Amino acid sequence: MVVLRHEIGEVLRDFRQRQGRTLREVSHNARVSLGYLSEVERGQKEASSELLSSICGALDVPLALMLREVSDRVALAEGVGVPDTVPSELTNEFGKNLTPEWPKSPQPMAS
Repeated sequence: MVVLRHEIGEVLRDFRQRQGRTLREVSHNARVSLGYLSEVERGQKEASSELLSSICGALDVPLALMLREVSDRVALAEGVGVPDTVPSELTNEFGKNLTPEWPKSPQPMAS
């Protein structure tokens, strides 16, 4: 069984560790206690949407990107294929382009 708080915690920890940042630094920037952030990362606490937004802000990661990563992990655990684009049947049914503009392809960094 997939436990959403575990997946959220793992994704937040992965983002933080990839940035080489400490729990203390992120908790300070997110204005969350170090112990509470640690419990969220370990999947021991259910974080509110406000708290998740604050943590993502401190990590400089869009909330939508974090949630997308969580969604992809849950889909994989459940064996569900999730398309990267909106199926044409839906766009035809609703008569408009439903393909989101974000995330856009990253632009190369100028040297």
